[in-house]
Amino acid sequence: MDKSNAKPDPENTRYEVFVQRFAHYEPDLRRFIRSLLPTWTDADEVLQQTAIVIWRKFEQYDPETNFMKWACVIARFESLAYRRKMARDRHVFREDVVELMADEGLEELEDRQVEHEALQACLLELPEKQRQFVTLAYTPGVKVKDLAAEAGSTAAAFYMRLKRIRRQLMQCVESKIQSAGAAT
Repeated sequence: MDKSNAKPDPENTRYEVFVQRFAHYEPDLRRFIRSLLPTWTDADEVLQQTAIVIWRKFEQYDPETNFMKWACVIARFESLAYRRKMARDRHVFREDVVELMADEGLEELEDRQVEHEALQACLLELPEKQRQFVTLAYTPGVKVKDLAAEAGSTAAAFYMRLKRIRRQLMQCVESKIQSAGAAT
């Protein structure tokens, strides 16, 4: 049978949408869960359980709504369930404290998203050469002294140039965030 004429399998499409969304938001979801739990090990365990629950409830998810907020609600309940299970440990917060931390964590996540979007916009406003310097300077494994040599300057001069670019980016980001705050 020719598969090119076959209709897409709705189950496979659903699975692909889930994997795409979960993969996109997984780092933010992990940080959110970590803000609710005392250790990375606890966060990893709850993230795994959260992923299972999200998958099981994915049919209930409305694609018109914010996936991250929906996933955070599930993660909050999974974190609370995990904490109840671990309640015998004297280093566990009360549920009302966890609820407060979850609310603040979600707020913080939204703030970080606004900052990230502003930074991306500001990076695009930089001249290409400056954008390359900044991007390369924060690339793992790249040494600033090598970048300086490539740019034809000393490491000290390159650091000063990088400092000026970062200051410019910071001012741009702050301005965009203030503008966004005024618009809402």
